[in-house]
Amino acid sequence: MNITLIENFRAVFYAPYYAAIALGAYRAEGIEVELKASPDAARTLESVMSGAGHVSWGGPVRVMLALEKDPTSQPVSFCEVVGRDPFFLLGCAPHPHFELKDLLDKRVATVSEVPTPWMCLQHDLRLAGLDPAKVKRISGRTMDENVAALRSRQVDVIQVFEPFAAQLEEEGAGYIWYAAASRGPTTYTTFNAPRAFLEREPETARRLCRAIYRTQKWMAARSAVDLADLVAPYFPGLSRSVLTASCQRYRSLDVWNRGPVMDRQGFEWLRDAGLSQGLITKRYAFEDCVDMRVAESVVRDDPPSL
Repeated sequence: MNITLIENFRAVFYAPYYAAIALGAYRAEGIEVELKASPDAARTLESVMSGAGHVSWGGPVRVMLALEKDPTSQPVSFCEVVGRDPFFLLGCAPHPHFELKDLLDKRVATVSEVPTPWMCLQHDLRLAGLDPAKVKRISGRTMDENVAALRSRQVDVIQVFEPFAAQLEEEGAGYIWYAAASRGPTTYTTFNAPRAFLEREPETARRLCRAIYRTQKWMAARSAVDLADLVAPYFPGLSRSVLTASCQRYRSLDVWNRGPVMDRQGFEWLRDAGLSQGLITKRYAFEDCVDMRVAESVVRDDPPSL
């Protein structure tokens, strides 16, 4: 059974997907997976829906955006891997008593590559009774450019994911002020596919979920060092110390799920953030975008770890 899996983009918080390949989890379930890079993170789900691959991974925000564009398109999320927000706010100096209101007098460089990090942060601000428009936001630059700007003190705060946080900490050039994962469940990354795929190939979907769940069990029983050693070939330019620190932080923050079933609360928080920013216009129900029946059956089966 051959499956083309479209990678959203290369990132440390996607480590469970690389671990599944490195461990031979898919092969153990009778699936040969071809990993194919997305031409653009904004088009990953579109690639799958147009037949360029069978399944992709990415944010359920893309599912909602696809439904906004075409309500008949029927994309669906069916296996959750990243259940908390993997982004951070870093400043030039330690700020142990940081509160979100402290952003209002700072130059804050936000993520431009994808919409979800700022969408979620602005919802955090609104829930704290703050107006995101009052943040001195610097947008339109890459995370690499924002890291350089923090080093040179051209900005006060940057929004990044790992390994940028660990790299800056190792250099003594940046300090974590806020870990977005600390807010609690926020559905961030799932397997996504046309709903017709689940109807046409339920056994394939089940085997994909089993491979992920068995990998999640392996990760839960192993150390960050073990995980970093396993996925290091996917990050050839990254020092092992930074990769290990990145994996350890994500483990400690429970960014990675221990099972494939999505938390409904996490989906609803994400949806409400999209509504708050105006990125989506409809209050989508969980069932509009998500089908966890296969994942739930896999958890009931309780397959062994790898």
